[in-house]
Amino acid sequence: MSDDAPWLVVGLGNPGKEYAGNRHNVGFMVADVLASRVGGKFGRSKRAHAEVAEGRLANQSGFSGGPKLVLLKPLTYMNLSGAPVVSLAQFFKVPVSNVIAVHDELDVPFGQVRAKRGGGEGGHNGLRSMSKSLSSKEYARVRFGIGRPPGRQDPADYVLSDFSGAERKELEFLVDRAADVVEAIVLEGVEWAQNKYHGG
Repeated sequence: MSDDAPWLVVGLGNPGKEYAGNRHNVGFMVADVLASRVGGKFGRSKRAHAEVAEGRLANQSGFSGGPKLVLLKPLTYMNLSGAPVVSLAQFFKVPVSNVIAVHDELDVPFGQVRAKRGGGEGGHNGLRSMSKSLSSKEYARVRFGIGRPPGRQDPADYVLSDFSGAERKELEFLVDRAADVVEAIVLEGVEWAQNKYHGG
């Protein structure tokens, strides 16, 4: 793998204002933060049904000119996310090892952000679509904990509901933290990110 290969960071979510504040759309929120950090601006892609922003991270020394990020927000709805991912991975010549999915995670408590590489999809339709389209599960994931729904609420309804008032008080900090985890994976690797961010 070339050190010059760009990274494709996929913020998973659903397009449309009615979904913007949903738990399922936290990937879009993290992608927006990363775009502002690298000085990128989202625009409609001509190559895929998606919004794309590009920019470079600062390197480990804090100077500009670090790794290139291609930030992607699919506009296909969650269960078809894989098609724009594979189109842009091919166009930008991004190996699967340089693909990062940012997504909501029912199996991680709210307030925690986890990094991993590979593994199952845990019933997440966006991940399932990505794995199928990429013919691989060996991409990195930044798992934004949303916890399990209260009582007997259907998980499908829960992920499509907005964060609670109490959660929204912490949301900006946690979205920022998830963006930090993405940067850590790019600059230092998944294992390093796990060691740094899995304490809380």
